[in-house]
Amino acid sequence: MEFLTQLGIKEENYGASTGLNWLKTKDQGAIEVFSPVDGKFIAKVYQASEKDYDDVVAKAHEAFKYWRTVPAPKRGEVVRQIGNKLREYKHPLGMLVSYEMGKSLQEGMGEVQEMIDICDFAVGISRQLYGFTMMSERENHRMYDQYHPLGVVGIITAFNFPVAVWAWNSALATVCGDSNLWKPSSKTPLCAIAVQNILADIIKENNLPEGLFSLIIGKGSTVGEKFLHDKKVPLVSITGSTAVGKRAAGIIAQRFGKTILELGGNNAIIMTPNADLQLAIPAVVFGSVGTAGQRCTTTRRLIVHEEIYDKVKESLLKAYKSLKIGDPLDQNNHVGPLIDKGAVEEFKHALKQVEQEGGKIIFGGDVLSGSGYESGCYVKPSIVEAKNKFKIVQEETFAPILYLIKYNGDVQNAIDIQNDVVQGLSSSIFTNNIRESEAFLSHWGSDCGIANVNIGTSGAEIGGAFGGEKETGGGRESGSDAWKQYMRRQTNTINFGTKLPLAQGIKFEI
Repeated sequence: MEFLTQLGIKEENYGASTGLNWLKTKDQGAIEVFSPVDGKFIAKVYQASEKDYDDVVAKAHEAFKYWRTVPAPKRGEVVRQIGNKLREYKHPLGMLVSYEMGKSLQEGMGEVQEMIDICDFAVGISRQLYGFTMMSERENHRMYDQYHPLGVVGIITAFNFPVAVWAWNSALATVCGDSNLWKPSSKTPLCAIAVQNILADIIKENNLPEGLFSLIIGKGSTVGEKFLHDKKVPLVSITGSTAVGKRAAGIIAQRFGKTILELGGNNAIIMTPNADLQLAIPAVVFGSVGTAGQRCTTTRRLIVHEEIYDKVKESLLKAYKSLKIGDPLDQNNHVGPLIDKGAVEEFKHALKQVEQEGGKIIFGGDVLSGSGYESGCYVKPSIVEAKNKFKIVQEETFAPILYLIKYNGDVQNAIDIQNDVVQGLSSSIFTNNIRESEAFLSHWGSDCGIANVNIGTSGAEIGGAFGGEKETGGGRESGSDAWKQYMRRQTNTINFGTKLPLAQGIKFEI
């Protein structure tokens, strides 16, 4: 395929890079990558060894020691060039994202656009790494705080956003003066290799240090464990399941490392009797079936007031019947495949369990076969009437299953249902009643990191901080002041007088 050639993807690829050089280890086994779109073999990636990891981290650490001395606006200039280079490669990289991961071509292109957008954002941030000045209680003293580069930033990404999440972290980390070490999902390693190839031109053109942008693809039991225990990596940003995040955070905390955790989501939309259904229904459908339900912000629960429940159900059934499922590279299709057959089994298991708990499948749930579905990864998105207390509803199933939940009474009842899960990423309410919307956004409203009014749970903009609470992890990436996590904070006091007043009025005879 032409886009593979354009991105430098070969039939056999290596799994460790310092930015300019690929470490050519072959004895750790290989990942064979098959597309969920058509089931065809794409390429092979040789996994890195523990020695490769040590070599890559050493280069990344040396690169940091130089990079922190470069003025932040000049660091921003490099990120600006990365954004422009991504513009050049937007089409082939978007194609690869769609083909390797299975999301629609529009979403694949949109993901690369997110990379471009965060580069633009980070360029501005490079001139705004602000501290604050405070008033000292001591005469002839000045106090302020400032932010310093942190070190090597580890970035562990998931398969569902194989390039954008790396960019959310690396663009900010780079302008903050850090070096980057990326460990991508073993389900989508080719996207990471392609990005590393794109970065090579920027590294050469700017004579950047080897190790500023590094990549490691390897086994979790070897390379992954070293990553988590390594004191040379002071911050690790992890996107993945809650179970993975819990274990990783515990290990990193033992060495007093920092984490940014973007873990599970169990996102809900509330629809009150005052909802505009012309706005709400498209948001629900896109939120629940976009990326085949494999977004951390996917709409998984729809909490609908009993007054409009039947009307909403009828509208959803009509919309779901019109969905086109098939090759995501065909822009006429709405829903592509799940990432692999393991995800299909989880989809089937969740539907079986919800029925056992008393739920009712009112649409979909089939695994599709035949022409166009040869990979075995295509399913028909499902709508299930359920209760929030069901065990399976309390969990996050990474598949297109929408749980339809009825509520009565006032909006606080719906908010209580929404909050009654362990995850806390994204949430939404559809209402034209300002009292309802303000209650939703109040201190006693949504307990999620993202709370929207008259817009769905997915499709967050890079300008806002992205992340959630509770078992979602509490981390923040992307916009607002998320850049502070990639730096160390320092408080400074300067005495420009001739006296040294001591704390608590203590005096020494000299």
